[in-house]
Amino acid sequence: MSHSVLSPRQSAKFISDNSSEVKINNKGVDKVADIIGEKLHNCEYSIKAWKQHSLHPQKMEKETVDWIFVIDTLNFSFWSETNEKRFLVDYNNEKHSGYWSLCAALKRALEDGIPITTPSYYSTIGLDKLQYIFRSVTDTNIPLLEKRLQHLHEVGQILVEKFDGSFVRCLEQCDNSVEKLLDIVIENFPCFRDYAEFKGKKVSLLKRAQILVADIWACFEGEGYGKFHDISSLTMFADFRVPQVLNYLGVLEYSAALMDDLKSSRLFTPGEDLEVEIRGNSIWAVELIIDKIRQKQGDKEVEDRNLNAVIVDFYLWDFSKDHWADMKHIPIHKIRSTNY
Repeated sequence: MSHSVLSPRQSAKFISDNSSEVKINNKGVDKVADIIGEKLHNCEYSIKAWKQHSLHPQKMEKETVDWIFVIDTLNFSFWSETNEKRFLVDYNNEKHSGYWSLCAALKRALEDGIPITTPSYYSTIGLDKLQYIFRSVTDTNIPLLEKRLQHLHEVGQILVEKFDGSFVRCLEQCDNSVEKLLDIVIENFPCFRDYAEFKGKKVSLLKRAQILVADIWACFEGEGYGKFHDISSLTMFADFRVPQVLNYLGVLEYSAALMDDLKSSRLFTPGEDLEVEIRGNSIWAVELIIDKIRQKQGDKEVEDRNLNAVIVDFYLWDFSKDHWADMKHIPIHKIRSTNY
């Protein structure tokens, strides 16, 4: 990454130190460290959680790498304006919403013989075809369809021109280093550049670039294409859902003014200070949670249990899905962004 841009971890610390509307509560950090620490200690939660989702690919093979790359090229903005008008994908007689609608649509397309995970195919895919792949059982279409088309054309053409038509080549060039792989992704694929300006500094949050690496690591269980010696250099993946969980669990505190703003349901603008405060503090809060678990459990056990920001993020995201009804009163920042 260019030296003029702070890394996600540096960015998070800088944002947290300079925030006016979002604070991290240390008691909340302590509480969540206990919850997650116990899950890891009792082996109730691990890297294997990723493949326990039936819509995720199960096979550890080259094609899976390109599947994951497409998923994270398109992994943004699935929320619907209202619960009554949701974008839903029907796959195997089950209706899927949110991120799972993307996974379901890709699985359905592949089973219909559409090679949607092949870069040479999607680099020239037409809008009508993409609309067909993302057809909904409701009359609400997938948000930002044209942006998704742009992303596919952009990354598909770059993979064909520079990487022999597969993201596998990027993995082969990164020397099993997360940091090197992130540099390759950010340098070559503009749509993964998740940057903002905050208090005079250029910060990076890199939600999709980091989750791309994390998904490969988790799917391949840290072996083969998923073998990285520096996986702990990833931070959590700052979106709108995990901050909601962190607020619900008492880790993030929002000012009264911000809470009113969130409850008004206005649409946030990508890169505005409040959005950056929420995302940056989420990243830093997860760093503090990890430090706290280390203090309580000791480095050796933590290493054995694969504790890192990826696992903590996956746990919090799954928690949001399991406890959505309990958290309905906690507002999220609504935003239409290709970053998440």
